[in-house]
Amino acid sequence: MQRAGTELAAPVRRTRVMVRGVVQGVGFRPYLYGLATDLGLAGQVTNTGDGVVVEVEGEPEAVDRFCARIVPDAPPLAHVESVNTIDLPATGGSGFTIVPSDTAGPVQTLVAPDTATCGDCLAELANPADRRHRHPFITCTHCGPRFTIVTGLPYDREHTTMAGFPLCPECAREYHDPADRRFHAQPIACPFCGPRLRLVVTDTGAGIEEDPVDAARSLLAAGAILAVKGIGGYHLACDATQPEAVAELRRRKARGDKPFALMAGDVAGIEHLVHVGPVERELLTGRVRPIVLLRRRHAVRRGPGRLAPADAVAPGSPDLGVMLPYTPVHHLLLGTAHRGTRPAAPRLLVMTSGNVSGEPIVTDDDEALDRLAGLADAWLLHDRPIHMPCDDSVVRVCDSRALVLRRSRGYAPLPVTLPFPVVPALAVGGDLKNVFCLAQGDKAWLSAHIGDMDDLATQRAFGRAERQLESITGVRPGLLVTDTHPAYRSGAWARRDADGRPVARVQHHHAHIAAVLAEHGVEDGRRVIGVAFDGTGHGGDGAVWGGEFLLADYDGFSRFAHLAYVPLPGGDAAVRRPYRMALAHLRAAGVTADQDLPCTAACPPDELPLLLRQLDRGLNCVPTSSMGRLFDAVSSLTGVCHHAGYEAQAAIELEAAAVSSGVEDEDPRYAFRLTGCERPDAAPLAADPAPLLAAVVDDVRLGVPAAVVAARFHLAVARLVRTVCAAAHEAAGLDTVALTGGVFANVLLSSACARGLRADGFTVLRHQRIPPNDGGLALGQLVVAARAAAGVDDGRGSAPRE
Repeated sequence: MQRAGTELAAPVRRTRVMVRGVVQGVGFRPYLYGLATDLGLAGQVTNTGDGVVVEVEGEPEAVDRFCARIVPDAPPLAHVESVNTIDLPATGGSGFTIVPSDTAGPVQTLVAPDTATCGDCLAELANPADRRHRHPFITCTHCGPRFTIVTGLPYDREHTTMAGFPLCPECAREYHDPADRRFHAQPIACPFCGPRLRLVVTDTGAGIEEDPVDAARSLLAAGAILAVKGIGGYHLACDATQPEAVAELRRRKARGDKPFALMAGDVAGIEHLVHVGPVERELLTGRVRPIVLLRRRHAVRRGPGRLAPADAVAPGSPDLGVMLPYTPVHHLLLGTAHRGTRPAAPRLLVMTSGNVSGEPIVTDDDEALDRLAGLADAWLLHDRPIHMPCDDSVVRVCDSRALVLRRSRGYAPLPVTLPFPVVPALAVGGDLKNVFCLAQGDKAWLSAHIGDMDDLATQRAFGRAERQLESITGVRPGLLVTDTHPAYRSGAWARRDADGRPVARVQHHHAHIAAVLAEHGVEDGRRVIGVAFDGTGHGGDGAVWGGEFLLADYDGFSRFAHLAYVPLPGGDAAVRRPYRMALAHLRAAGVTADQDLPCTAACPPDELPLLLRQLDRGLNCVPTSSMGRLFDAVSSLTGVCHHAGYEAQAAIELEAAAVSSGVEDEDPRYAFRLTGCERPDAAPLAADPAPLLAAVVDDVRLGVPAAVVAARFHLAVARLVRTVCAAAHEAAGLDTVALTGGVFANVLLSSACARGLRADGFTVLRHQRIPPNDGGLALGQLVVAARAAAGVDDGRGSAPRE
């Protein structure tokens, strides 16, 4: 019984909250500090290897409100995956503090990607009264470098490449002020505490005294090529409105006809060149700011600040790859943060990866001065080290949805949530567009874009990136996974690095299909009709596959149908010279390759008889079912592209031609002939393109425009997909189709296939966040092998199901 004159003590509750996800390096501790303070709660918050741990004590209602607001009011760069609470005995403490990070225990937290400069920082960058006016490294808790500067976890300044830049008193005050936007922002700096920007010119090899940005602008205006150090590596830059400068950069980099990416100050600066829809605008102006492939306008106007000509930047491409500034240096170069009497800013810059062709992007300053010496006239560099290389991401829009073609800056190292748990594993991907994947439990981490594994420097970069991703994810793989191709360099790396660990092998196109399933969270055991179209993949029968219809789940696959085999004359030589594939396809179709056909005329006279003899005798002619090679053949047959200077050039230019045609109606003459038995237990169907090729030849000889032929061909391939999937549905009862492989980066084809399949009642799965090309291969490899002991290498690989 309560005594007279006394009051019951107010109830007090203490709760420990474990927050996991992307919660370090994004202002999460300052956010929780402010939230607890506003609610009158005592306690503390710290980073750990597992995430953020916060303890709050106070009135139970206030504690409940605190826990309820953790996710909805989280900082913009945070991504909360789980919140777990447990009640503790109250301690009677007062005040709320941020305590030093707890470095004990395993690392299991997530690192944020690099993020474009935020609006608040841009306002300060442009404000002459602000102490960070024109500071090239302005950042706060809402923006700036993260993944590329992290050297360890938990995420504190001493675990970043900013550790060598002690905070000046004013920055230290901001860092420790709970009311400041830079409270516990690890990368912050100012003009007094560094880093420093400088310009080095070829002539002297030394820095110049004037403002580096102003001097760089002057050099760009004079037609110079600059090596510009960014967040994840160097770019090579020139004024995109000067065709001579663009041509010189193309010559120095041995670029061939491969398109360059552009950087514009704002969307208005590119609207005269390309079509910008709402999804494209959001991608261009958002936090990631990837290169966005935008459909070119047919008539490009000329004049001051105009791209002259567009074909100097992206010859033969239906798109221009465009990005907007995402670092303070970019904003300063392009004048978006300062207008005035300083040297005029360029309106459009070519921005291409700073590397020698075939090598990984350069990140180290001394290496840049050496490796880029033959490419650049000057270097705009700085002394903040880049710990992890990270190329620009590439995205295009398909049916009003983003389709990631290269998943790198801004996306890596965000994890993919898997539909089932897996053992700790490393999948090493393929040899083109290499990306590897680490996974454990229900999380998979894809690396940033590594590149093509032909070059020894790229293989070394692979090893460094793999060790770094292990260090920040805490995954220690006990299983390694490779492609079944016996000569892949990625596979050789895995076997060398296995150190007694088992090595699993997964068939190329099975991995592509599994990647789509994993991206969409398809549950274990659900089979689909997988359509895997690409250029090259090692088949179980020793042929080069690439036009595949597989009945598949994570456990395995059966080959229901494929593009009919044709000889691949000379291997890679046929890839580089599409006319060889055109002649091979004509030979297989029984069509005479007379001199009036563009592909025959393109073949050098001394090569033609040797090629025909090679095809007759089958010398160095591996059979292929590749859909990518059929696109090459039609591209040459119509006179669009006979020589490919970069991967998929012939197919890209064929798509460009088709887009410009305006043709929407199918031509029944453009058809594939299906042979075989439509039973899952029988030999697979073969789709013979002979009737289609005969129709193409007839139209070419009649003078039908190449654009019309290209459009009819695309529609014919889409019709083939509908026809075979309908047959697979009848045979196996499956009603979900997964479209994957590099050919489906072609949005014209992807859209036509999806539209037709949905009209037929199918559920269609397509890539969005994971590339359809080999950049997504490792995810599929991993989910196939890491979920079952049957994936351990027994010399057979991931064999088709009998």
